[in-house]
Amino acid sequence: MKLSQFKFHLPEELIAQHPVPQRDESRMMVIHRKTGEIEHKVFREIINYFDEGDVMVFNDTKVFPARLYGYKEKTGAKIEVFLLRELNAENKLWDVLVEPARKIRIGNKLYFGKDESMVAEVIDNTTSRGRTLRFLYDGPHDEFKKELFSLGQSPLPHYIMREPEELDIERYQTIYAEKEGAVVAPAAGLHFSRELMKRLEIKGIHQAFLTVHSGLGNFREIDVEDLTKHRMDSEQMEVDEPLVELVNGVKDAGHRVCAIGTSVLRGIASAGSMGGHMKTYSGWTNKFIFPPYDFTVTDALLSNFHLPYSTMLMMVAAFGGYETVMHAYNVAVKEKYRFGAYGDAMLIV
Repeated sequence: MKLSQFKFHLPEELIAQHPVPQRDESRMMVIHRKTGEIEHKVFREIINYFDEGDVMVFNDTKVFPARLYGYKEKTGAKIEVFLLRELNAENKLWDVLVEPARKIRIGNKLYFGKDESMVAEVIDNTTSRGRTLRFLYDGPHDEFKKELFSLGQSPLPHYIMREPEELDIERYQTIYAEKEGAVVAPAAGLHFSRELMKRLEIKGIHQAFLTVHSGLGNFREIDVEDLTKHRMDSEQMEVDEPLVELVNGVKDAGHRVCAIGTSVLRGIASAGSMGGHMKTYSGWTNKFIFPPYDFTVTDALLSNFHLPYSTMLMMVAAFGGYETVMHAYNVAVKEKYRFGAYGDAMLIV
């Protein structure tokens, strides 16, 4: 597959800038893989497509407020720091992106907060934009994290062309988010309300959780036409024994496994084993999925509508079939579905 095959015309006004008022009130396009049939539904109707004994696998990662604004020592120049991940808790080392990068050198001190209560020192240059910061903070680690995150904003995707608002603290986060570590929300999960989760439980549809800490690599531009030459950024993930036992039992009983989002699809594929089963996994994955790809565990996929050329679109096309998915995307544009993290949903069954 070539990068150019994932181009489609997306009018800017279809990129959702805000979430719908209620989580489960988004629109949902349903695609039947075998027939190519397309249905137009409301998200809460997803319950009608699954039966007792099926399992939905969710990503329980928690997005942290990764975007900070501060000032450079001496010059007072305003800088933006995007926290990527903590490298060392004891020494308070963080892998970050900084803008404007050209003004930041090793040894510079950066100040954050109204009273400049948080100070960081640049100790390493890792890429043209990337840096390693050491935060100079004397208190306990929990206290440090709490104060650091109190200074941050929700890390909304670059295509949301507005400043984060109070509402984003809650809505750019799934209701079941538990394990902190992502800077990109698992968008498909944003549609689930507590009421809908309870209705799924009552119907006997299992709910299982793995962890994939989604990073900015999801949005990094692919700069090669030949997709086999693209390298995904690594993301930390965790698949535990209870999940493996549940999914394998569901498969053996002839029921279906639905991945809630491309991060889950990737996590399940990374932990796949023989005979359509899963195995436990703890570590990092840089698996890049694009058509054609043979999915042995996942039977259904819920995803949002993604932007042209994105790795998430490629994963969806690998699961649903390239021709089927690209046709569905053209229908979505025509029918004015909303795209992006705060957009509408696509269910492939």
